[in-house]
Amino acid sequence: MTENQLSARVNELEESQTIGMAKLCRELAEKGLDVINLSLGEPDFDTPVHIRDAAKKAIDEGYTHYPPVAGFNELRKVISEKFKRENNLDYTPAQVVVSTGAKQAIANAVLSLVNKDEEVIIPVPYWVSYIEIVKLAEGKPVFIPTTMENNFKITPQQLEKAITPKTRMFMFSSPCNPTGSVYTKEELAALVKVFEKYENVYILSDEIYEHINYDGKHESIAQFASIADRVIVVNGVSKSFAMTGWRIGYIGASLKIAQACDKMQGQFTSGASSVSQKAAEAALSNGLTSTREMRDAFLRRRNLMLALLRKIPHIKVNEPKGAFYVFPDVSFFLGKSDGETKINNVHDL
Repeated sequence: MTENQLSARVNELEESQTIGMAKLCRELAEKGLDVINLSLGEPDFDTPVHIRDAAKKAIDEGYTHYPPVAGFNELRKVISEKFKRENNLDYTPAQVVVSTGAKQAIANAVLSLVNKDEEVIIPVPYWVSYIEIVKLAEGKPVFIPTTMENNFKITPQQLEKAITPKTRMFMFSSPCNPTGSVYTKEELAALVKVFEKYENVYILSDEIYEHINYDGKHESIAQFASIADRVIVVNGVSKSFAMTGWRIGYIGASLKIAQACDKMQGQFTSGASSVSQKAAEAALSNGLTSTREMRDAFLRRRNLMLALLRKIPHIKVNEPKGAFYVFPDVSFFLGKSDGETKINNVHDL
């Protein structure tokens, strides 16, 4: 089969750079090389015992049949309570949709809201899958560049300039993958003032790193009543509870958007794993003790990485306030050579 026999959709789709790097790490390890894999955004901790026990109990109790597309009512109720308790957001269980990971939750929302040739604004740097999901929806990504000096955060002026009559959605993450940047309540409020002028623009807020925050309380853009009905909050259990392999993400959104995502998901995967849902219910119902222990470990690692990177001449770093990423400026090395290999771009480096 040639590329011409495949759909234009899949030919135009880029492989995830993250997954590509993970694949390369595995291939090198299989050759006997000692590789430290820094590709996938995955906690290296095991899922806490009480969550694993809940999954075992679910199997013994017969939770092995098709679940509802949007998730078990018990889990959606727990997520609704989590939104209220931790974020002061009012989403009823009917406004919650559980998906096979936050990635599917994002895809559901984009495919449900974005039409062909409509624009989706994405701050740069961004998580690699955002642009490909927008392309699958036949939307057009519009990028807002950021700088290390501004901690990789956009300004209201940049946002205003990027919005056009074709703008359908703004999507971002805070804490951010890949920069670790965290928007403050004041910074979000300033962006909200811009969004208030444009009633047809939806805001997708990826908050999967919510609890890996080193600088105070997490702030959600959904807290602002003037735009709340246009915000889709994406979250999940992967990062906060070391449950990446369980594949559980979820959204909170207006009822109409939640129903649209339910409908979309019903034609792709139907409901997420029944056993994983019961594990997620236990995770979200039993406090954040283990989550905070993991966050503290990530903070120690962040500080170590920053100290070591700052010892390398010509590498520039800022201090990420959340997530478990450092996004260094390595531009000094581009175009340089050791006499044998020339570094043409960041991939070469």
